[in-house]
Amino acid sequence: MSRRQAISPGLHLKGVTKQFAIGGASVQAVNYASLTVDQGEFIALLGPSGCGKTTTLRLIAGFERVDAGAIEIDGALVASSSIHLQPERRRVGMVFQEYALFPHVSVLANIEFGLRGMKAGDKSARTGEILELTGLAGLERRMPHELSGGQQQRVALARALAPNPALILLDEPFSNLDAGLRARVRAEVGEILHAAKTTAIFVTHDQEEALSLVDRVAVMLNGNVKQVASPQELYTNPATRSVAEFIGDANFLPGVGKGDTIECELGVLAARKQIRGPVDILLRPENIELVAAQPGLPAARVRHSLFFGHDQLITVQLPTGTFLSARVGPSDAYVSDLPLQVEVRSPVVAYPRKN
Repeated sequence: MSRRQAISPGLHLKGVTKQFAIGGASVQAVNYASLTVDQGEFIALLGPSGCGKTTTLRLIAGFERVDAGAIEIDGALVASSSIHLQPERRRVGMVFQEYALFPHVSVLANIEFGLRGMKAGDKSARTGEILELTGLAGLERRMPHELSGGQQQRVALARALAPNPALILLDEPFSNLDAGLRARVRAEVGEILHAAKTTAIFVTHDQEEALSLVDRVAVMLNGNVKQVASPQELYTNPATRSVAEFIGDANFLPGVGKGDTIECELGVLAARKQIRGPVDILLRPENIELVAAQPGLPAARVRHSLFFGHDQLITVQLPTGTFLSARVGPSDAYVSDLPLQVEVRSPVVAYPRKN
């Protein structure tokens, strides 16, 4: 459920740039990145390793200085080429990959760390509120080593939320959890952040985490934000071929745009939007149907299959030699070299083909 209701942004990046000198060469880690996050919105910054997402997080937090561009948090300018507000003055809470809990003090003391200087009564009320919000009530006297991985994650989040920050930054927060625990903790963190109504950015390379957890996803490639959209829009209508290649499984088939339709090896397909000239058609495996071969028509052939329990990924070869992957049910049987017809659920997304 979207929380995009506020008018003023909780975070605004405009043309942010950061370079590093590595081995005598200048490397552009962040390349004129722009992003707007509404107040109370939970957004994922998603991209492959080395794309600049963690550097962007460090620039927002104030751990690095921007070379160009500007960063505003809750309407206040905190960074530009001439301004650098110190991290402790930005009202930003951090949840690190390693949690960074203080090992020799209790859960309560960890949470109270960010409340130094607050009156005792106010501090007690705030910690009680945060303990309830994060489901840690009753565990406040325990030491970090006495907690499960999921509980430690919640303590790290509780500590970040306690000072009532303008923004929460989470850097690959689930990567150290076992696979069986990761989904449950991920859901818990999402519920807590939505309940807290705190603006939050979650950095990850894991597409499943990003698509299942947040209000919107910002895809970062080569230091630049390429698309910002809801998970559904991002998956079904990627803005560029590079985003389509990165998000999910993708087949590409050459064709020719004719306006509302596209002609290709599989016939005439309805286009999601007007397009003309040589194109590459995006075909998600789940949008491809495999049906019985029809007499007199050229047939595709099954080449191999991958079984995942909940479904199968079947690779077929078209008469021209092109390979496509289709997602089918777990009980369907597809033997090698089985002849089939390939049908596509329209409309389809296509991109102008580059020479």
